[in-house]
Amino acid sequence: MLPILSKRILFVGGKGGVGKTTVSAAIALQAAQLGKRVLLVSTDPAHSLADAFDLTIGDPSSEQEQEQYQPLLPNIDALEIDPDKQVRAHINRVMRTMKRFARPQMYGEIERQMRLTEQSPGAQEAALLERIAKIIDSAPSQYDLVIFDTAPTGHTLRLLTLPEAMAAWTQGLLRQTKKSEQLEGVLAHLSAKSGRDIANPMGDPTTHETAEMDDRTAEITATLQQRQSLFHRIRHQLTDAQQCGIVFVLTPEKLPILETTRAVQTLQAEHLPVAGLVINRNVPDAIDSEFFAQRRQQEAIYREQIQAQFSSLPQLYLPLFPTDLHGVEALRAISAKLQLC
Repeated sequence: MLPILSKRILFVGGKGGVGKTTVSAAIALQAAQLGKRVLLVSTDPAHSLADAFDLTIGDPSSEQEQEQYQPLLPNIDALEIDPDKQVRAHINRVMRTMKRFARPQMYGEIERQMRLTEQSPGAQEAALLERIAKIIDSAPSQYDLVIFDTAPTGHTLRLLTLPEAMAAWTQGLLRQTKKSEQLEGVLAHLSAKSGRDIANPMGDPTTHETAEMDDRTAEITATLQQRQSLFHRIRHQLTDAQQCGIVFVLTPEKLPILETTRAVQTLQAEHLPVAGLVINRNVPDAIDSEFFAQRRQQEAIYREQIQAQFSSLPQLYLPLFPTDLHGVEALRAISAKLQLC
């Protein structure tokens, strides 16, 4: 039993190739059958969500302020975020904002520098995080459950642990932007200890005074504060076990177990709520041959290891199916095997 359908936000992660997309789709189907309005979002650069459903999804809204979701099935909408397109859209938005505060003769250098950042480390994660944050911030008004089908484990870890770093970076911009003592009042509200506790970038950025600032400084300050406020809200939701859950998919094999162990430890250290495991592709007992008998013996050893290693987490075991799982009917078959609540 995996008690996850009471959550409002689910992240499904794991090592590449273990069946994350299939499990994400099956969870969405079961939730929709129970009457929940579901948004299913793929953040994996190697999208397979559309392939799993045999339907077109795509990302029609990365260049727009208002999100557009693809109706997929009754009670299920979907979105495949294109990370490269998202980075370009993110850079363009930042560049437009910077140009509003710069002299025209600086535009060429701004464009050159911003284009260089497209390939910089962390650019994709930062752009994805901002998009995901906006989806999480707005989706609860439309959906009962938002499921993120994530990229392989390392990417997911960077993404889920990024809000605090992004908030700290934004706070650093605020400090650099201040003119003389004009932003001291802002910093006092952005920090829990009157501006002196800069190690607390996730302090709730409450309303601040900009009346004495010039228009340019006030506008920059308001933009940065809105951004930090967004990251603060998202961090709060991601760490709330009542609202959010992270589900890891793995197979009963050595490498997925090791990778999942490291991932669970990392996320728990960040106080992010790991909701349970789905152990996929277990050889059914009914299969009778020497080959599969040996396979079952090996799986039994790994299942014991999983149960011991993750004894504190709910676990759900799914069988190995005889054929590839793609198309709605195949996904319904695996959904029927899920024991969720």
